[in-house]
Amino acid sequence: MDRKLGATLKLENGMEFKGYSFGYDQVCDGEVVFSTAMVGYPESLTDPSYSGQILCVTFPLVGNYGVPSDDKDQYGISRNFESDKIHVKGLVISDYSFEYSHWQAVKSLDQWLKEQKIPGIYGIDTRELTKILRENGSMLGIIVPEGCAADFPVENPNQVNQVAIVSCKEVVRYGSGDKKVVLVDCGVKNNILRCLINRGVEVIRVPWDYDFNTLEYDGLFISNGPGNPALCGITVEHIRKAMENDKPIFGICMGNQLLCTAGGASTYKLKYGHRSHNQPVRMVGTNRCFITSQNHGFAVDNATLGADWEPLFVNMNDGTNEGIRHKTKPFFSAQFHPEATSGPTDTEFLFDEFIGRL
Repeated sequence: MDRKLGATLKLENGMEFKGYSFGYDQVCDGEVVFSTAMVGYPESLTDPSYSGQILCVTFPLVGNYGVPSDDKDQYGISRNFESDKIHVKGLVISDYSFEYSHWQAVKSLDQWLKEQKIPGIYGIDTRELTKILRENGSMLGIIVPEGCAADFPVENPNQVNQVAIVSCKEVVRYGSGDKKVVLVDCGVKNNILRCLINRGVEVIRVPWDYDFNTLEYDGLFISNGPGNPALCGITVEHIRKAMENDKPIFGICMGNQLLCTAGGASTYKLKYGHRSHNQPVRMVGTNRCFITSQNHGFAVDNATLGADWEPLFVNMNDGTNEGIRHKTKPFFSAQFHPEATSGPTDTEFLFDEFIGRL
């Protein structure tokens, strides 16, 4: 970066934040959300659950360890990223580190954003921005580099089926084993694939709207994903059909919301969502608490759960639903991310519980 180009973050409530452009110099718009995670920007930026969103990172120093290479494992899955590209619409940070140092780094964050045509803005007070989002809720925003022009109205990403955008387009198979797990790809993170494959099962990854009930399988996994679960009606229909038998079902994040919807419950939009590495959840009926990685803007309404269902986890900060389970059948889910990447791995045992039921 050999020059400073001014940039402005505009919010739909009329507020503006002045800073400097980095990454790709172009206008972008999306839902402005914040994450309090201190590390893990390569994983966060490539998390499909951020599709349609401008991400504000509250940790003040970003870019200091650069960006790693896109090495693949034996299954063709990236070791360092959670998908094959950056999914955020734009990045908002306080202090960009022009110098980076890490033994795995091959390029700067600025170069990576340029390559993938993702705008960024730095030099703004992210603490003030986060307070505004907490008090007023997540809102639409626009990053406007100096010399460009853009204003509201802009498209609301929550009115667009983001899952259809990020889901795979054809069936993909990974690994081998005596047991087969169908994975409904609503925007799956790479480490979820790894967590399943490493437990000795064959994973059959299918698009979000694929009728997997035509396949032979031993267990059903419903992945994380972006946006509004109400726009995934066809997926809910397929899950509801699968629930007619007793094959195990495990859902994560969007998967929790879709499983709940298939069971008759409803969802609602959170004021500003949960996006961090330090969300405490408690297993209902116990005093066991776990620190979890989270990234979601919608939640399940516990009051709408049917008689056959019960909450499995509850958020200790705001009391919202963090997972459900069926009282008699092997169906359960987590709103948080047991696979982490990035974040704590306290709850990875849930994959063992799922595989143990096959």
